[in-house]
Amino acid sequence: MNILAEINTLLGGLGVRVETGVFSDVAPEEYTIITPLSDSFELFGDDLPGFETQEARLSLYSQGNYLALKSRIVRAFLDAGFTVSDRWYLGHEDDTGYHHYAIDLAKLYRLEE
Repeated sequence: MNILAEINTLLGGLGVRVETGVFSDVAPEEYTIITPLSDSFELFGDDLPGFETQEARLSLYSQGNYLALKSRIVRAFLDAGFTVSDRWYLGHEDDTGYHHYAIDLAKLYRLEE
């Protein structure tokens, strides 16, 4: 498993439209974009790491009130063992009518052999 697959699965279970990088269809009223951020070997003390920390940014776009959806998304990721390392409102995009809210996620994964 990796962070992109888990994010897609969790958001699909919430009924939230999601794509990686850019939304390629006609954008619905609410959708999310995943941007991979990093894969790092932060936690090891011997010769070879056994785990990696994977991080991604989830951008939530909504033409309406995004607060309830934001809360459901954050709760789902916390319940699934993710670290929510940052959250912030980026603003209203006047040209598209979307509110843009970002959620940074991290999770520790065992390295595949």
